[in-house]
Amino acid sequence: MTNQTQMMEFLLMRFTENWMLLRLHAVLFSLIYLAAVLMNLVIILLTILDHRLHMAMYFFLRHLSFLDLCLISATVPKSILNSVTSTDSISFLGCVLQLFLVVLLAGSEIGILTAMSYDRYAAICRPLHYEAVMSRGLCVQLMALSWLNGGALGLLYTAGTFSLNFCGFNEIHQFFCDVPALLKLTCSKEHGIISVSVTIGVCYAFSCLVCIVVSYVYIFSAVLRISPRQRQSKAFSNCVPHLIVVTVFLVTGAVAYLKPGSDAPSIPDLLVSVFYSVAPPTLNPVIYCLRNKAIKSALSKVLWNVRSSGVMKR
Repeated sequence: MTNQTQMMEFLLMRFTENWMLLRLHAVLFSLIYLAAVLMNLVIILLTILDHRLHMAMYFFLRHLSFLDLCLISATVPKSILNSVTSTDSISFLGCVLQLFLVVLLAGSEIGILTAMSYDRYAAICRPLHYEAVMSRGLCVQLMALSWLNGGALGLLYTAGTFSLNFCGFNEIHQFFCDVPALLKLTCSKEHGIISVSVTIGVCYAFSCLVCIVVSYVYIFSAVLRISPRQRQSKAFSNCVPHLIVVTVFLVTGAVAYLKPGSDAPSIPDLLVSVFYSVAPPTLNPVIYCLRNKAIKSALSKVLWNVRSSGVMKR
């Protein structure tokens, strides 16, 4: 195989060669995937069906859950299938699509998290003008901008990566198609397009981080000026879930992409990638549901209605 036109497929890295451990991996990933899908679907349905959750905060939370649902679906099912069938292959076009989706969804999620920080700023620092500031039109525009930025990054990274020539081994040291792992397979000396793509991606992520930090500087300064302790506690409780989600997403992403690269595959590198791609979609719904009284109240109402209808049928 000397170039990408002859590279018909790639081989994804296995977690282990042991047959029993492969089955255990498939079961564990299946349970995690089902839990993530169920929890994110619950949040999506609750924020659609309950009229009390028709606010800007829950509009962004609904789209965050949808992004998490898509992000984990872009990588985990293929890994489960490969473990069950004892195969490692992914087609060239499948790899292209997987890389595009991962970058698109991750880029869009950073944008949504930035919009959510602005929403918290408007709710705490400008409460009297909150509904006017966070209008339906602005929410839709911020959501669309997040998707457009993610899509642009996805196209840039995918085009830049697969415009290179691949030669030698076709084994990716990763359980899904990722830019750093694919770059180790290329024999092209010039990486101009991908270098520009990475620069744009870093600038985009950094600008989002700056916006989030600035928003929370204003938020914390406003909260500390609130005199009753109870109101301070309530304001902080509204911000803590978002801060945890942002921290988990950015820290796991930074560890996965900024850690020193190694030529030989290693289990720690694989585990870092698993945590980066699986942890945020699984943990985000748990974080929001545990600390959000409105979500818990809406869920309790739905469960009570389901239980009541079941009793009436009997």
